[in-house]
Formats: sequence, C-alpha cells, structure tokens
Amino acid sequence: MRIETCYFCSAPCYPSKGITFVRNDARVFRFCKSKCHKNFKMKRNPRKLAWTKAFRRAHGKEMTVDSTLTFAARRNVPVRYNRELVATTLKAMGRVSEIRARRERAFYKNRMKGNRARQLEADRKLVAENQHLLPPEERDAVKEVLEQDEETLAEQQQLDELEEEELEALEAKRKVKAKRPARTARLVRGQGVEMDVDE
Repeated sequence: MRIETCYFCSAPCYPSKGITFVRNDARVFRFCKSKCHKNFKMKRNPRKLAWTKAFRRAHGKEMTVDSTLTFAARRNVPVRYNRELVATTLKAMGRVSEIRARRERAFYKNRMKGNRARQLEADRKLVAENQHLLPPEERDAVKEVLEQDEETLAEQQQLDELEEEELEALEAKRKVKAKRPARTARLVRGQGVEMDVDE
C-alpha cells in the first residue's frame, strides 16, 4: 500500500481517497481533498496559504533540515525482497518516527521560548497605560507591583552588565596569553641549559 502526499498541502493521500489529476504532459498531481484541488486550479501559491506545509516550512514553523526527514523520502529504486532487510527497515521506521517526534517537540519548545515573557511584558504595558480604568483600591497595588518589576529589571540589567564585563576581562586575558611567545629550553654541551625565545 503506497501512501502518496498531496501536491498542494503535503498531507497524506490514502488509497482510494482524494483526487488525481493527470496533465497533458502525463504529470500526475494528487490532492487529498477538493479544497486543495480547487486552490490548485485557481493557480494559488501554497507558500502563501497558512494552512499548507509549504507555508509552515517557508516561515520557520516546522523543521526543514533534519536527517529524519530524508529517511521518509520516496526512492524509486527496485530492491529484491529480503526478509532481514524488511525486518530491519520496519524497526528503523519506528525508531526514526520516535526521534523525529522528539526533535519536533524540542524545535517547538525552542520556537515558543520567549512568548510567555513577551506576553507578560505586553500585559504590564497595557496595565501601566490604562491605570485610570482600574478601581481606585487596586491602583495602589498595581503601582507597587510595577515599581517592584522595575527594580528587578534594573538588578537584572546590572547583573548582565557585570557578566559582560567579566567575559570581556577573561577574553582579554586569553588574548594576552596567546600573544606571549613560547619559551624553549635546550641543552648545550658544556654550558648547561640555554633558554631561548621563539619569535
């Protein structure tokens, strides 16, 4: 059983499902549903429609470069049936799907990493700008919270500056060490150890 991929949205096309369009030059296009077929006939670009895989890949929302993606690529090379090869392939398919799921989860977490902090910052800004809409008893509490946030932000900035200065000092020390010429000691017959500086 061969599972094709939709030409438009890259979704799986199962046997006896979807639409197959054969062009005059004998090129075959498979579509998972009529929506994809209609958009194809309207000559729409799949990279500009947010619900397609092409859009998601083009806009960095899904993994594009990964070794697990090449494993699923279709190979049109006939291979003689070998029971051991089939068994190892089936095992590998399961393992590759696990690895791919883990990597996709990590990719998603990395992509969504700063969203919570950005949302909190936007909420604080909204509250700071619209304090006149709050009930009078809550305004004082909001002011205290905003002042505390400013203090913590100032402390964080100071810590960041200190860390940057320390890193710069370490880099400067490394550069100085790298610039020092290496000294070599050699034995000279009758005179003892002679120190020499390489240039």
